[in-house]
Amino acid sequence: MVGEELIKKAREFHGHLCPFLVLGLRISEIGMEKLNVKSSKERRTLGEDLLAIVEVNNCIVDGIQVATGCTLGNNSLVYLDTGKNVVTFVRRDSWRGVRIYIDSERIVSKYFPEEANELFDKVVKRREGTLEDQERLSRLWEELAYLMAEIPEEEFKIEEVTVEEIERAPIFESVRCSKCNELVMKPKAVEINGSFYCPMCADKELNAVIGRGIVHGIHYPIKEV
Repeated sequence: MVGEELIKKAREFHGHLCPFLVLGLRISEIGMEKLNVKSSKERRTLGEDLLAIVEVNNCIVDGIQVATGCTLGNNSLVYLDTGKNVVTFVRRDSWRGVRIYIDSERIVSKYFPEEANELFDKVVKRREGTLEDQERLSRLWEELAYLMAEIPEEEFKIEEVTVEEIERAPIFESVRCSKCNELVMKPKAVEINGSFYCPMCADKELNAVIGRGIVHGIHYPIKEV
């Protein structure tokens, strides 16, 4: 079961406490236990020895990052944009892993009181809640978070899997943009008439992860004032 110290770390990282954040902690504990992962977090993340492959970008993922140390920045977190509440934990030494699926509809209907669902719809989905509504939802969310810390393993779909090898993070050469003079990874740069330009200066369409997942064809949205 998820301990208080880990829940506190997750709250600080995520910005608030909510049930699906703690579900991320809980499934991480289950996954690491089944893979017999006991080495120090620093050793695992330096070598990218444990990978967490997530299939959605929501609160669950922050719980996974806190519990496992697999993050986007240390290249141990892989994002597959399927839109499912699924995470696969895999060890590089064998490429055998465990895939854990969360049926959110079933968990919400079984564990969440109707008041919490109504407030979530009002405050988060429709963005119509009052300050009082927000505070009440926060209290209910915290109660549910601690309930999720003790949710039994049987509530998840858990499968042993094999994973195709995923490359370790390569180290790329940087080149300097001929227009803005900023460094950019060479594979991301655009070469025009023998000169390199960053995607911004070349007005190249980009891929971005936003609330609905990976979106293609976005132009650089940041402008000087």
